[in-house]
Amino acid sequence: MVYFLALLIGIVAGLRAMTAPAAISFAAHYGLLNLSGTWLAFLGYRWTPWVFLVLAIGELVTDQLPTTPSRKVPVQFGTRILMGVVTGGAIGVAAGSLWVGSTVGAIGAIIGTLGGSAARAKMAAAFGKDRPAALIEDAVAIAAAGLIVLALP
Repeated sequence: MVYFLALLIGIVAGLRAMTAPAAISFAAHYGLLNLSGTWLAFLGYRWTPWVFLVLAIGELVTDQLPTTPSRKVPVQFGTRILMGVVTGGAIGVAAGSLWVGSTVGAIGAIIGTLGGSAARAKMAAAFGKDRPAALIEDAVAIAAAGLIVLALP
């Protein structure tokens, strides 16, 4: 179950790169995830959740701009994969394997990035414009991140 959650948080990272670490940071900060003794302990520090929250809000705002860069460009793609590794690894710690969680999170981020891009293109074509598709994608990513954090063991 934990690795499935790691896969799901990776998918969220693929959809919205900063939403996943914001949710995981709040979970670590408030004691839902114990990351002490790992290289991911910084996620639970005092200011880390708030930094990621500001970045996530910034990402949501910039996603509404008409010239948002594609999530498939190397910088965007790399960021999403890195966030999948970090967040999947954080959840993997709960099962005792940071590295398996990181790998599963990276796979989820690839699925979320490529699948999210294809789904958003289809939704935008159905709506005739991109904004409704972007808002649906935002809502799905935020709700999924919250539910994943609440489902942590």
